[in-house]
Amino acid sequence: MTRSGDDYLRGLRDGRSVFVNGERVADVTSHPAFAGGIGTVARLYDLAHDPANRELMTYPSPRDGRPVNKAWLVPRTRDNLVARRQAIKFWADASYGLLGRSPDHVASFFAGFAGAPAHFARGGQRFADNLLRFAAQAADEDLYVSYVIVHPTVDRAQPAHRQSEPFVYAGAAAERDGGFVLRGAQMLGTGAVMSDYIFVSVILPLKPGDEDYAISCVVPTGAPGVKLYPRRPYALGATSLFDYPLSSRFDESDALVVFDDVLVPWEDVFVYKNIELAAGQFSTTPAHVLGNTQSHIRSWAKLQFIAGLVKRCMDLSGRSASAEVVSQLGELATKVSIVEGMILGAEAAAEPDRFGVMRPKDALLYASQVYQQAMYPVLVNQIRGLLGGALIQLPASVDELRVAESAADMERYVRWPNASGVERVKLLKLLWDAMGSEFASRHLQYEMFYAGEPAAIHGREYRNFDWRAAEALVDKCLASYGLDSR
Repeated sequence: MTRSGDDYLRGLRDGRSVFVNGERVADVTSHPAFAGGIGTVARLYDLAHDPANRELMTYPSPRDGRPVNKAWLVPRTRDNLVARRQAIKFWADASYGLLGRSPDHVASFFAGFAGAPAHFARGGQRFADNLLRFAAQAADEDLYVSYVIVHPTVDRAQPAHRQSEPFVYAGAAAERDGGFVLRGAQMLGTGAVMSDYIFVSVILPLKPGDEDYAISCVVPTGAPGVKLYPRRPYALGATSLFDYPLSSRFDESDALVVFDDVLVPWEDVFVYKNIELAAGQFSTTPAHVLGNTQSHIRSWAKLQFIAGLVKRCMDLSGRSASAEVVSQLGELATKVSIVEGMILGAEAAAEPDRFGVMRPKDALLYASQVYQQAMYPVLVNQIRGLLGGALIQLPASVDELRVAESAADMERYVRWPNASGVERVKLLKLLWDAMGSEFASRHLQYEMFYAGEPAAIHGREYRNFDWRAAEALVDKCLASYGLDSR
C-alpha cells in the first residue's frame, strides 16, 4: 500500500555506502547534499498517501485490495492509461517536472515487465515468477526503484567481454548456491542515492561473448558491496532557498554505482546470461513504452512550468503587449502543446499488444522523443534571448534585499512596471535556476540525452513507424497513372 513520507525516510537509513567529497555519508536524509531532494520525494509520497488523493493516485491491490500507487498499474484498457497519466501528471506537477527519475519512472517499467511474464519465462519459469513476485512486493510496499542500465564509458569501441579487464562493466562474475556474484559498475544512477532498490541491467546492445553481462536483477541500495559515487551535488552550492529555489530542493543526483562482489539472491534475478532476453525486456515487452510515457508526462509538466514562468516575467515587465513578445510566447506555447498532443495522441491510439497490455502508440512516443531532444536547447536559447541581461544583473544574494541600504537601491533600480524589486528578483532568481545555473545546465544535458543517443531514438522511431501505410500511398499514386495515361 502507499506509504508516508516519514516511512520513506526511515527506509533510507539503512547504512548505504554513499561517498561525497572523499567521505562516506552517514545519513543521506540529513546530509545537505541530498536532504533537499529526498525531502521533495518524501512530499510526493505524502501526496499519494493522503486519503484526499486516494482515487486519483491509487488502485486496489489485486492481492489484498489495499490502495496501491497507480504507477504500478499494468494497463489493460485505455481507461487504465488515462488513470496512469492523471496520477503521473499530478506528481510531476508537484515537482514542476524537475525530477526526471521520480519513483513512478522505473515503476512504470516494472508495470510493463509484469504485463509480459511470458518474455521472462523463456529463460525459465522461475525468472518470470521472480519478476512477478518482486513487482507485487514493490507495488504493495510502494518502493522507490531506480535503475542503472548503461555501461560506464570506459572503452565503447570494444564489447563488454573485451574490455581491458573483466567485469569493468557490471556482470555475473561467479555463482553461489544462493545466487550470483555481481561485479563491476554501471551508470547513470539518477535518483539511486534516494531509492530503496536499484534495478541492474543493460539497455545498450550486447554482442556474442557478452553473456556474462546480459543480466536483469534488483539489488537493495544498502546491500553489502554496493557503493554509490554521485556527481557534485548542486544543493551544496545553493546559498539559500531564495537564491537557488530549484537547486536546493530538486537535485535528484546522478551516481556511478559500483558492485563490489554483491551477492544477488536467485529470487531477485529476472534474466541471466541471455543476450536476447536482456534486450527484449526493453524492446519486446511494453516496459520501454510505459516508462518513457512517464518521462514525457514529466516533461510536459516541466514545459508548462517554464512557459508560465516566462509569461509571468513578460507580464510584470510590461512586455506582453508587444507583438514580437506575443509571437515568441505563442511559439513557446506551441512547443508545450505539441508535447501534450503527442502524449494524448499516443494514448488515444493505444492498442492491446500480444501480452494483452494496452500499449500507447510507439511511433508517436518516439517521435516526441526525437522532437524534444532537438527542441529543448532551442527553447532555452529562446528564453535567454527574451530576458537578456536581466537574467544576469541580479543581486548576489537575498541579503541585499534584507539590509536597509541595499534594499532601498534594489527597490529603486531593480524593478519592473508591474513588480517591486523583491518580486522581480525572486522571479528572475527562479528563472536563472531553471535556465542558467549549474542545476539548469545539467537539466539541459539531461533533456538532450535522457532517452539515449539521438541515433538510437531515431532508430526506434524508424522501427515503429507505419512504413507499410506510407508506402501504400506511394503505390496507390504510382498505380493511378502510366506511360499511356492522358
